[in-house]
Amino acid sequence: MTTLSTRQDSVTHQTAALAAMTGLAIGDALGMPTQSMSLAQIRADHGRITGFVDAGPHQRIAAGMPAGTITDDTEQAVLVAELLLEGRGRLHPTRFAEALIAWERAMEAKGSLDLLGPSTKTAVQRILDGVPASEAGSTGTTNGAAMRITPVGIAVPSVDLVRLVDAVQNASRVTHDTGLGIAGASAIAAGVSAGIDGATRAEALDAAIAAATIGTHRGHWIAGADIAARTTWAIEYLPTVPPADRIDAVSQLIGTSVASQESVVAALALVSLDEDPWETLCTAASIGGDTDTIAAMAGAVLGAVHGPDAWPSDAVDAVTTVNHLRLDPLVDGLLALRQSA
Repeated sequence: MTTLSTRQDSVTHQTAALAAMTGLAIGDALGMPTQSMSLAQIRADHGRITGFVDAGPHQRIAAGMPAGTITDDTEQAVLVAELLLEGRGRLHPTRFAEALIAWERAMEAKGSLDLLGPSTKTAVQRILDGVPASEAGSTGTTNGAAMRITPVGIAVPSVDLVRLVDAVQNASRVTHDTGLGIAGASAIAAGVSAGIDGATRAEALDAAIAAATIGTHRGHWIAGADIAARTTWAIEYLPTVPPADRIDAVSQLIGTSVASQESVVAALALVSLDEDPWETLCTAASIGGDTDTIAAMAGAVLGAVHGPDAWPSDAVDAVTTVNHLRLDPLVDGLLALRQSA
């Protein structure tokens, strides 16, 4: 197994940012066939995930999807990137709400069960009921904001974490305007942004924890475990667990649900293992629960830290081809925002 702990000199802002978006898509696609499944179901259908595979017999959300297919995590991250470029660095609340509604209706028209998550669904319904888009996210605590926040991490430098969290809150307000939702999204955005700025894994995790500490005091207060504190514990604990027991440890002790204080922490704990990034995402896809989102978030941070060498070229080709992804123009536009910040 390859261990990658430092940044290669050849990694630039552009290659790191592109690797972050690509890592998000790769993790998403690896977790597609196992999303929302139990460990027992995953083991019955696939054993341990070691690469892209078709959805198996226990998969309901992504039933029938072929190997390498992305889900809402990547699609909504691309949507956020497009809207950031349209708004010159800001997400207009009403415009974002309209785009989310249109996205879900398009998914329903295709017969997909991969629809909006619980917090986003509640916020969208509130908007449809007449609640202002800027107030609709007052109860959102799940990981929907974190799963799609990578473009903000690309667009905003990590040198000023308060400013970065400001941008995260702006992007999260419509659906996840709570301390838990913002803290989780801030952690992922800061990990990505720090990686693009040249941070090692350890430094990116430090930035993630610091940003989560800031984010937890933003938005509406909802009871829940502190994400910064849980991440600090998890990244110290998980490396002490024997490799053969780590999937069970993440599933049983850290948690893999859509709750930000479980799935965001799980993603960052897996990043802390300092293992080969591809193997890390395969582990994330094998742990049960919200596997596609956990793997996507971990993939974004790992891609930013390690650059294009993080991902096997055949995996990049597969996820790009299967999903007709054109990430380069989005990344270039987001980096232009970063440079003008």
